Amino acid sequence: MPEPARVIPFARPVIGDAEKNVALEVLNGHVLVHGPRIHDFEHAFADWTNAPGAVALSSCTAGLHLAYFGRGLGAGDEVIVPAMTHVATAHAVELVGATPVFVDAEAATGNIDIDQIEAAITPRTKALSVVHYLGMPVDMDRINAIAQKHGLFVVEDCALAIGSFFKGVHAGLHGDIGLFSFYPVKHMTTLEGGMAISKHADVLTRMTRERAFGVDRTHRERAIAGQYDVTCLGFNYRMNELQAAVGIEQVKRLDSFLTARKANYDTIAAGLRDVPGIALLQSTHGDFVSSYYCQSIVLEGALAAKRFEFVEALNKAGIGTSIYYPRPVPEFGYYRQKYGCSDGRFPGAARIAHQSIALPVGPHLQPGDAEYIAAAVRETASQLTPS
Repeated sequence: MPEPARVIPFARPVIGDAEKNVALEVLNGHVLVHGPRIHDFEHAFADWTNAPGAVALSSCTAGLHLAYFGRGLGAGDEVIVPAMTHVATAHAVELVGATPVFVDAEAATGNIDIDQIEAAITPRTKALSVVHYLGMPVDMDRINAIAQKHGLFVVEDCALAIGSFFKGVHAGLHGDIGLFSFYPVKHMTTLEGGMAISKHADVLTRMTRERAFGVDRTHRERAIAGQYDVTCLGFNYRMNELQAAVGIEQVKRLDSFLTARKANYDTIAAGLRDVPGIALLQSTHGDFVSSYYCQSIVLEGALAAKRFEFVEALNKAGIGTSIYYPRPVPEFGYYRQKYGCSDGRFPGAARIAHQSIALPVGPHLQPGDAEYIAAAVRETASQLTPS
């Protein structure tokens, strides 16, 4: 088998000398946790998103868990959750003993179908979770109107939304709290890790305590070692100094990362317009600015049942792909068994889950890669379409 003309992984962290140098500084020092870099990273991320404050965490999932835990949600409570999302979005609800109530995805964006939310609300509903799917922001004006009407706490899952804006305001600052992921294939990385931002100081203060066992004073706030109290239940959801040091350097590069993503995304989109059997999810327009996490194509018509053949052809051409996500969350085994969801209940989410392919647009792409990807997709679509 001949070697492909190019080898383009779906995603790859972009780590440079600056990140490596600060990592070595931490490792050569004596402070690996509870140090100043966490504070500096929180300020850097808050400044970049124009947030009043931020709390660094061990993961985005930890932040989602704390968002509900801090509100006191538990058995008997319900949270509205998109059917099309990473399973962590729903797991966080399950972890506090509450019940996720799933709502289908809209066809144009993959975001939660806002028209279906109110029908899912009951007297037990306490919170509303929204996911900016693949970085395309949700209409947060409509979300907040529903939340205010029903007295709901709004959690923004921004795992793929660093650089997403609605009406000029960064994702995560429209609802009551926003949670971000720094997993290696995201817009920036801290190896693992997450961040919370909020316009509510009390929400962030509570999360700061709960991420570290409920202790009422950080190490920086203690005049004497061991001088603290435990005022609430908490977890070990802290970020370490090495992660924070890398994160500080990555924030400095975010603008260039996002510029590259948009350029690659636009090039691929331009090359795939009007290709029979391929639909593109809606991206930036008007008040909605995407973070361009990936270019997701939805196979339709005769191509709809040929996703695996399509993926195989792209992989042979050296193009890495992914799927976001392989099933609607309520169709995964755990949720199917617990809540009895049947296939076809969430057709919007199912269409994207079963017919989409995620293409790379990250800053790791080299010159000409985006054009190569678009050409390979066009050729594959032509080959797999019956004559």
